[in-house]
Order: sequence, then C-alpha cells, then structure tokens
Amino acid sequence: MQKHHLALALIVAAAAGGFLGWSRREAAVTPAHASPRCQLSATAGEHPGMVWVPGGRFTMGSDAGFPEEGPAVATQVTGFWMDQTEVTNAQFAEFVAATGYRTLAESAAIGGSAVFRPHGDAAAMRAFVNWWQFMPGANWRQPDGARTSLHGMENHPVVHVAYEDALAYAKWKGRTLPTEEQFEFAAGSSARRNAAGAWTANTWQGSFPALNTAADGFAGTAPVGCFEASKLGLYDLIGNVWEWTTSFYYPRHDSTRADHPQGFDPAQPEEAAVAVLKGGSYLCSPDYCMRYRPEARIGQSRGLGTSHIGFRTVLNP
Repeated sequence: MQKHHLALALIVAAAAGGFLGWSRREAAVTPAHASPRCQLSATAGEHPGMVWVPGGRFTMGSDAGFPEEGPAVATQVTGFWMDQTEVTNAQFAEFVAATGYRTLAESAAIGGSAVFRPHGDAAAMRAFVNWWQFMPGANWRQPDGARTSLHGMENHPVVHVAYEDALAYAKWKGRTLPTEEQFEFAAGSSARRNAAGAWTANTWQGSFPALNTAADGFAGTAPVGCFEASKLGLYDLIGNVWEWTTSFYYPRHDSTRADHPQGFDPAQPEEAAVAVLKGGSYLCSPDYCMRYRPEARIGQSRGLGTSHIGFRTVLNP
C-alpha cells in the first residue's frame, strides 16, 4: 500500500503542471473567505443550469506555450450544451443519494486521495513530493481527510473524483463529459484578469508553493460563480479546479502511440489510460505552471482524483 500511495503522489505532482520556478518564502496560506461576488443565477429554459455553445471553427492549441499544447491545429466543433459551472458538492450529493454510488477514493482498494499540503523547510519544498500527501479517508465527502466535512462547501466544485466517477454522474444526468476540443472552444479567450486588472479566475497569487496571498479572495477552491462569466455565460473554465475530458492524452496534438491506445504521458509511463485535463486550478501561478489558459492541457491517470480536479458535463444534441 505504501508503494501505491507513493505512485499516487508522483502522478498528482505530474498532473499539477510543469515546475517553472520557486521563491524562498516561509510556508503560509491565507484561509479562503466568503465573497459577495458569489451570486450565481443558474440558467433556465430547455436545459436548466446549462448554456448553449454554438459550433464554430477555431485554432486549438498553441505553438507559443508548453510543448504539449502544440501543434496549433484548425478544428471544427458542432454546437453543444455545457454546464454553466463545475459540478458542485451539492449536485454530486444528489447523485449519490439517488444511486448509492461510491467513488474510487471511497473504495477499500484506495481508501483515500491526494491532498495539496506542502510541508517541510524551504529546501524541502523545492521537491514536488513534499507538495502532496496521500490522506487516508480523503474523498469527495471529506476533502481534507478523515473527520473533515463539506460543511459550508456545498457550492464548491466536487473534488477527489476519478474519471469513472465523473462519467458515472454524467451518465446519470443523461450527458457525457466534454472533449478537449469542446472545452477549449467553450473557454475561448478566458483569462485570469480582465482589462481593468480585476481577478476573473481562481488561481494562485504569491510564491508557489510556500505562500498564497489569496488576493483574488480564495486560497483553495471557490464556490462556483464567484468570478465573472464568459461571453457565453459560463463560469470557471479556467482556474478553480482542473476538469476531466473524454480525450486521451498524448504529449502532442499530432501524436499517438499504438502501444498506448488510451493515452500516454511520459511523466506517468505505467498508466494505461491517461485523459486530458483542461482549465488549470487554484494552484496555477505565474511562477509555477501558468496553465490558467484555454489552450493549456495536462495528462492525468483516469484512476486518480485529487483535491484540485473536478468536472462539468455536456449534452450533445
């Protein structure tokens, strides 16, 4: 079991994104606090809580970012419905109450999940293995480990959900998860700050991983809808939590491997099924992963959820 937990920690660290720099600061995290901005009004109509994303042609990826974001390719997407926000703890609880579903992190085989908890002195925090801890009992109900709860976090995005957990919820709703193309197209030109300099996404401010100033109002996850919506009326398509897609991950848009038909990530070569995560999370900062951009992407083992991975669903007409 100890070896299994170490493997989980290594996969989680890889999923957090490329390490670009580190500044020497003492470890400190400002607690998240409530914000008057969190006044989401869910859409009504044909599919309540969902937004229609018109189809169109766009350039997916980038040749100017991280290597895995290229090559930039012209891509066509047909119209689809997308959840206005990430799936919340309250919404996932409804699914569990109706079906009796148990997540992978709650299973006897796993019995916990990985929680972001950097520890050690300044030298120790240079190593990504000291950023995450496998917490026995951590799961969507107990996000920080055994004896913690969701009290006051009902409208936060559900986390500690593996791919199969997210897909099970989507199927219960009669939907599926977005493809990488759909997610990136819907995200459009989303950015962490707007032209006026206001925060428009929940990301990390300060020196990663030692200090989060929470200048945007949140040190961890934020309730959905706390930042301004996109032009389409969608929230948190960058920042807050990484989101599952149905697309298999390969290190380039134009690469596949016959020996890994369900995706391949050099950072986790033993994983047989690797999916694309999109959107970045509250852990993305300018001096670290910088993946709070629509074209950013990382690979994640389908069998692992963490404290910074969630999802939303889509409905294809």
